[in-house]
Amino acid sequence: MAFSQAQQSPMVNPVPYSIDELQRRTFNWFWELADTTNFQIPDRYPTLSFSSIAATGFGLSSYLVGVERGWITRKQAADRVLKTLQVLKDLPQGPQAQGVSGYKGFYYHFLDNQKAHRYQKVELSSIDTGLLMAGILSCMSYFDGNDATEKAIRETSDFLYRRVEWDWFMNDRYLLSMGWHPEKGFLSAEWRGYNEAMVLLVMAMGSPTHPVPKKMWDQWCNTYYRTEYKGQDMVNFGPLFGHQYSHVWIDFRGIQDDYMRGMGIDYFENSRRATLANRQHCIDNPGGFTGYGPNIWGLTAGDGPGYAEKKFNGRTVRFNGYAARGVAADYHDDDGTIAPTAVGGSVPFAPEVCLPALEAMWNRFPVGLYGFYDGYNESYTWKDEGAKGQDGFPYWVDVDYLGIDQGPILLMLENHRSELLWNIMKKNPYIVQGLKKAGFTGGWLDKSKAITAESPAYGKSAVTNPDIPLDPAGYFQRLEYKDASGKKLPYQMLKPESPKKGVKYPLVLFLHGAGERGDNNHAQTKNGVYAFCETVNLEKYPCYLIAPQCPIGQQWGGLQRGLESVTFDPSTPSEPGRLALELLDKVLQENPDIDRNRIYITGLSMGGFGTIDLLMRRPELFAAAMPLCGGGDIQYTDKIKNIPIWLFHGGIDEVVLPAFSRNMYKALKDKGSSVKYTEFSTLGHSMWQETYYNPAVLDWLFSQHR
Repeated sequence: MAFSQAQQSPMVNPVPYSIDELQRRTFNWFWELADTTNFQIPDRYPTLSFSSIAATGFGLSSYLVGVERGWITRKQAADRVLKTLQVLKDLPQGPQAQGVSGYKGFYYHFLDNQKAHRYQKVELSSIDTGLLMAGILSCMSYFDGNDATEKAIRETSDFLYRRVEWDWFMNDRYLLSMGWHPEKGFLSAEWRGYNEAMVLLVMAMGSPTHPVPKKMWDQWCNTYYRTEYKGQDMVNFGPLFGHQYSHVWIDFRGIQDDYMRGMGIDYFENSRRATLANRQHCIDNPGGFTGYGPNIWGLTAGDGPGYAEKKFNGRTVRFNGYAARGVAADYHDDDGTIAPTAVGGSVPFAPEVCLPALEAMWNRFPVGLYGFYDGYNESYTWKDEGAKGQDGFPYWVDVDYLGIDQGPILLMLENHRSELLWNIMKKNPYIVQGLKKAGFTGGWLDKSKAITAESPAYGKSAVTNPDIPLDPAGYFQRLEYKDASGKKLPYQMLKPESPKKGVKYPLVLFLHGAGERGDNNHAQTKNGVYAFCETVNLEKYPCYLIAPQCPIGQQWGGLQRGLESVTFDPSTPSEPGRLALELLDKVLQENPDIDRNRIYITGLSMGGFGTIDLLMRRPELFAAAMPLCGGGDIQYTDKIKNIPIWLFHGGIDEVVLPAFSRNMYKALKDKGSSVKYTEFSTLGHSMWQETYYNPAVLDWLFSQHR
C-alpha cells in the first residue's frame, strides 16, 4: 500500500547538525562495533552476517581520526590497532577452500563472525585486500613512537603489506585480476580503466617484495573513457565511490601521471567534476524522483529498497536492493535512492555543494545512533516484503549502516578539515614509491622527504600469471571522435599489442547492429567484435580495429525500402556514417603503421547495410568487405564490383530477409564481380558467432589486398 502525499513530509532530527556530530557518530560505528575477539569490522549493522576486510581497512584509519579529534586516546587506538593487526597476521592462509582467511597475503572479501575465516564461497579479493592494506599503511606511518606497542604496529604492518604477492594476481596483459576462488581459479575481470582501484595499483607498484611493473599503470590508463557529461569534461566512472576511495588515502592535488598531464588537470579535479556532474543529474532529475534537488543528491553503490518493479509517475521503475548506482556518459543507474556517502565522500572535492547537502539531508532524513543510514528513497512509498526498510516512515529508509560507506564520510570529512590521512600517507615510503613508479610528478610528491623502500625486488623482471583468463574487453581503448561542429561519435579501438618497427598492420572498421545503438560506448562490442582478439587471432592477425557506436534513432546508412530493396543517396551520407568515415581518416592519419592497402569493413544487420553504404561512398579506401544480414542498393553495384566482398545471411532470418543479400549477390555477379555468398540454411538473424569465429572467414578477410 502506498502512503498518501500528505504523509510525505520532511523529518527534522532532534540533534542539530554539525560536522563534529556527524563525524563522531560515524566514528563510533567503527569503534563500538568492531568484534571484541578478532577486531574485524562488520560489513553492515544492525544486520549481522559477516565482517568486511575493506571495512576493517577503513576502521583502522578511523581510529586515527578518533585520536586527533580527542574521542579516544592514542594509547587506546594503538592497543586496538595492534590487536587487529596481530589477528590479521595470525589468521590461517592457504589454498584450501575452507578453514582459511586468505592466501599469499590476500584476504577473502568477507570473513565469518566466528573465526574470521572465509565466508561461504566469496572470492579472494584484490581490491578489498588493497583497501585493508591502505588502512594498515596509514597506521604504520601514524604510529611513529618508540614504545613497544607502536614499534610492534610498524613491524606488523610492514609484515602484512610485504606478504601480499601482488604479482601473483597479474595477468598476461599486466593487469590485476579482481579475484580468485580456490574452486575455480582467477576471475577474468581485471582492474583497468578508471575506478576505485588506483590506490590498489599504487601499493602493488610500491611493494618491495612482489612489485608489479610500470607497464601496469600504462595499461590501466589505456582504457580510460574521457568525454563530457553534464557539462564536465572528465574521465568517466558512474558511481561516486570510484572517484573517492583512492582519494581517502592519497592526496592527488597537484600531482599528475602522464595521462593527467596530457589532459591538463589532476585526479582530484577529475573527481570534483564527477561530483558536480552527479549533482547536476539529480537536479535535472530525468526520472522525476521525489526529493531530488540542489541539496538532495548523491548516487553511488549502496543499499536500496529491494528488487521490485513499481508504477511510479506513470511509468514502470525497477527499484534495486544493493546496487552500484551512478551516472556518467557511459553509465546510468538511478532508482531514486540517495546515498549520503556519495556526498560525504566528495566533500574535499566540492565543499561548496557537499557541506550544504549533508546539512540538508540531516534535517530532512531520519538519522540514527551512527549517523546517516545507508540509503533513503522518498519515491518508494510501498510497504511490502520486498523492501527491507524501517517502519514508521512514509518512504523507504534503510535499516543498516555499511562499513565501506561509513568510512568515506568520516575520513573524507577529516581530510577536508585537517588533511589528516593525506599527510600521514605522504610519509609512507611504499605509497611514495608506488606513485613515482607510476609516473606521478609535481606538487608535494616532488618535495617528499619520504625514503623510498628500495629493494632488489624492484629491479626484477615482471612475471605474469598465465593461469589468469583474459577479459577480451580489456584489449580495447574507449575513445570519442568529435568533428569540427562538435558532433560526437564514441568508439572503441583495438591496436596491435606489440607493434614491430617497420611492420604495417591491417585495419578493420566494424559496424554494429540496431540493437547496440546508444551512447554508452560499450554495447557495440557485444556481437562478433571479440573474435578479433581471440589469442590465436591476435597472434596470427595483429590489427587495428575500430568499433564506433551509432546513436539511438539513427543508422550507418542504406535505407531499407519495402521487403527487399534499399535506397542509396550518393550525395548525402547518414550523420553516423559520415562521422565513421571521418574517424577512419583520422585514425589513418595518426597511425602511419596502418597498411593503406589492407583496410577492411564489416558489419552486421544495420551494420551490414552500413557496410555496403560506406563501401559505395569510399570504394577506393577499402580492400574487402563482409556484410552480415545486410543489403544495398543494387543500382550502384558498379561502384563496388571490383572489391572482394563476402556476403553472409541466415536462411531463416525473419528480421532482415535473406532476399537482401541474395539480390546484392546476384547484382554483383551480373556485373562480373568475384563476390562470395554464404547462407546458413538453419540459422536466423543471429549468425555472428558462426561467421566471425570461423577461422576460414578471418583467413579470407586478412588475405585481401587493395
